[in-house]
Amino acid sequence: MRNLSVTTFIHILFSVAIVILVATFLLFLSWDKDRHKIDEFKRYQLISLTFLSNLQLSPDKEDLKKLYKELRVKPVPQKKIKIIQKKIEQKGETVFSGGSSIGQVRVFNVDGMHYIYVQRMSYNLMLKDDREKKYFFEIAVALGIFLIGLLLILYLAVLRKLYPLKKLHRQIQKFAQGDMHASITYEHDDEIGKIAKSFDDAIKHINELSQSKNLFMRNMMHELKTPITKGRIVAEMLEDESTKKILVRAFERMNELISELAEIERVTTQSFEPDFEYVMLSDILNDAQDLLMTHSNCLKIEIDDTALTTDKKLMTLVLKNLIDNGMKYGKDRCVMVRTNKGRIEVVSQGEVLEHPLNYYTEPFSQAEKRSSGFGLGLYIVDSILHKLGYKLDYKHKDGKNIFILIPQRRKAKKD
Repeated sequence: MRNLSVTTFIHILFSVAIVILVATFLLFLSWDKDRHKIDEFKRYQLISLTFLSNLQLSPDKEDLKKLYKELRVKPVPQKKIKIIQKKIEQKGETVFSGGSSIGQVRVFNVDGMHYIYVQRMSYNLMLKDDREKKYFFEIAVALGIFLIGLLLILYLAVLRKLYPLKKLHRQIQKFAQGDMHASITYEHDDEIGKIAKSFDDAIKHINELSQSKNLFMRNMMHELKTPITKGRIVAEMLEDESTKKILVRAFERMNELISELAEIERVTTQSFEPDFEYVMLSDILNDAQDLLMTHSNCLKIEIDDTALTTDKKLMTLVLKNLIDNGMKYGKDRCVMVRTNKGRIEVVSQGEVLEHPLNYYTEPFSQAEKRSSGFGLGLYIVDSILHKLGYKLDYKHKDGKNIFILIPQRRKAKKD
């Protein structure tokens, strides 16, 4: 019940209510039908006994009129008796039959009218039941239909009231999928309208913060590029090779940091979508080696040259960062890239990681005693793999750190 949507819960609630109402209505009709039959039987039994006992006393016309009035019946005119008898023979339905040694009484139903036929020696009376018709059944049917209709109207009214929630959900989903220009519309100032307004205000605030962050990052990177370039030029002019080497490396690291920050900003943007293409794994590794500027024997490749559907540039960056980490922090500075059951593994010698993998995939996180790097490599790797439909995993086996790229099923993009 906890995981049921509000709409589904309302469907179930009203369905149960309608079923209960219909069942109650049908039970009432069945009870009313039985009650009506019992009531008719008692009435005609009373008429039978009364008429037969009174006819035995040879009543005159006045006595009969009085009897007709008391029992709410009236005699059928003589000229219509034959017509009624013919109808009884053709389509009459016996409702009641009773009597005794002094006579017989039978009641017939013809076209919804009840006719009472009394036979006793010289008396043959054809009477018509003149009791006022009671409309209990019709009232019950009308009331049942009214209640069911009212319940359906309430059901549709509740669904209509909840419809803005579905609209709000779709608009929030658009924003969650990266449409930063999505706006939340609201028409009424009810609870749903207030929630929609709050979401709309939040989206505007998020957009303002995002624009401020992007502007800050671009300005910062632009402003840093100029002094770094000037510093690099000045450093190249120094005659002291040791000092020159230290300064050049420092400026190179600054450039690396700016490049990593730019890549983080691009990849982590919600609206960013990879450019998927059909590419060979060997081509990706060749490009990664070009970025590392190394084709040494310390990089061993044992792969099944399979084809991947991925963003070549981003996957190259992932493998470049993982290989670079292995070369920086591995004991022998050597790295192996291999494939294993459709997975890509980057293996290097080293001690087991001190923290869980998610510690290293946070930005600016480093293990203790690491002096090189800015702690952004695995964060970039994890962010890119999430966009490419991969999962980053880690294990330590036989003195080796193994980083594993596991392909996940990518969800189809919704329009």
